[in-house]
Amino acid sequence: MNDGAALEVRGISKSFGRLRVLDGIDLTIPGRTTTAILGPSGCGKTTLLRLVAGFERSDGGTISIAGRSVQGSGRSTPPNRRDVGYVAQEGALFPHLDVRANIGFGLARWPAGRKAKRSRVEQLIELVGLDRGHAARHPHELSGGQQQRVALARALARRPSLVLLDEPFSSLDASARVSTRTAVAAALREEGVTTLLVTHDQSEALALADQVAVMVAGRFRQVAPGPEIYLRPIDLECARLLGAGSTLQGRAAGDWVECALGRLPLADSAPFTSAAVFIRPEQVTVHSGTAAVVTAVDYLGADKLAAIRLPSGEVVEARLAGTAALAAGDQVDVRVEGTVLAFASLDALGAKANSG
Repeated sequence: MNDGAALEVRGISKSFGRLRVLDGIDLTIPGRTTTAILGPSGCGKTTLLRLVAGFERSDGGTISIAGRSVQGSGRSTPPNRRDVGYVAQEGALFPHLDVRANIGFGLARWPAGRKAKRSRVEQLIELVGLDRGHAARHPHELSGGQQQRVALARALARRPSLVLLDEPFSSLDASARVSTRTAVAAALREEGVTTLLVTHDQSEALALADQVAVMVAGRFRQVAPGPEIYLRPIDLECARLLGAGSTLQGRAAGDWVECALGRLPLADSAPFTSAAVFIRPEQVTVHSGTAAVVTAVDYLGADKLAAIRLPSGEVVEARLAGTAALAAGDQVDVRVEGTVLAFASLDALGAKANSG
């Protein structure tokens, strides 16, 4: 176990029948930090979370929580003895209990008197940003976001060594998702609890996590702070999982790449020639001209996402202000700001030539 690691996973594998879900993965989470496992549906994210929680047993490998082995050498510690808090997608609150009782349920075996338990419940209600007037309500009287805050409070009640969040905001509408995410992040920081979050939403991963672990087909492709993966993804798939972008064919030469948008500087020197050039939509600027044609514009409120066909026939996306006067059929010129990413063409095999 690494010094200061709240969770250490080593060589964990898991199969269901002939289906290999996790393939010998490693992960270390430092104490008092949040790690997000990001990946497409079916890649193994939730399976890993369930193994850490003790709901499933691995086929091989070890899991240690706060320096204590909970899985390995043929032994598996039961979930209720792992000192872990768990928040499911739907919260899984007890429908017959009110908010106070749901939160207090997590304190049933807490070695403290009634007064201390009541005080802890009231502290948690405030911590997760709930109105005290909601304390006597039952789950069906709460919004989805409020239910998730109660579920988090219950998970935090006994001050566990580790909190596991299994896509806790996926069932919420857009506005509730943002406000609930903000409240949850604040509560986790206040408690100083180590957190493992599973999500397929890159904005959640980047907003909440100190480090992001990108999972594809049961393996981690890259584990690093979110900004590092966003700016310097290890491959094209990681780049796409961390956000939108357009892929153009190009030829690299050292610190530069030639593509349909001209000679562009690279974020990192390329040790290959044939390249897949990846450009984020916020890097693309649109100007008056006739070289390219706008094929579609999606209005997103604060901004617009425009698809623009280049003379090469390739399509690049540009993110513009929502007030920008741009429509399908407009003729424009396109430029790129900053450095771009390039990957060896082997990484792009089977990938679309563009994001449009």
